[in-house]
Amino acid sequence: MKRQNFTQRPGCAVEVTLDLIDGKWKGVILFHLQSGTQRFGELRRRIPAITQRMLTKQLRALEDDKLVIRKVYAEVPPRVEYTLSEIGESLRPVIDMLKAWGESHRGVSSGAAPEAINVPDRVA
Repeated sequence: MKRQNFTQRPGCAVEVTLDLIDGKWKGVILFHLQSGTQRFGELRRRIPAITQRMLTKQLRALEDDKLVIRKVYAEVPPRVEYTLSEIGESLRPVIDMLKAWGESHRGVSSGAAPEAINVPDRVA
């Protein structure tokens, strides 16, 4: 099933954003691509819990949504690199805030008190 372009998705802006980074892995992949262009194998090493099949599926979805650019080099063996697109780069503050929130709330479910986090009252 071909996914809609995100600009044509119905719903509120939060729903649209969450749909783009839904699931367990898309946000993690976007986080790792913030450090620069990565080859498939590099992403696999950085995210050891993800299966090859799931990484492939999530990268394709991110590419379909224009968040990631896939570049294939005509070499033997083939080399494929992934980098954030301009739209993907624009998610950097969102991914950074998710990371900061996660760091400050790590262990909260075990009863530990969350650390203070500097979150703006309103995002422009």
